[in-house]
Amino acid sequence: MSLLTVTEAAAPQFEVRFESLFDAGRAMCFPCDQQGHVDLDSLPMRARNNYLFARAMVGKDYLPPAVRGRNSH
Repeated sequence: MSLLTVTEAAAPQFEVRFESLFDAGRAMCFPCDQQGHVDLDSLPMRARNNYLFARAMVGKDYLPPAVRGRNSH
């Protein structure tokens, strides 16, 4: 059994990633749970606005979001 520090246990293990349709390598990533739910209340205002923008631009500027582990870059 491994022990996690409080910081490691509280750190999000997953991210939702919006890849650009037109600029390979450009993406917006946000911490989420395993199902892809983002806690908007915990995001800083700028990140919250970017997340809402990325969601609104799916199919226009971004691919549909994908959920992945935080260490799978």
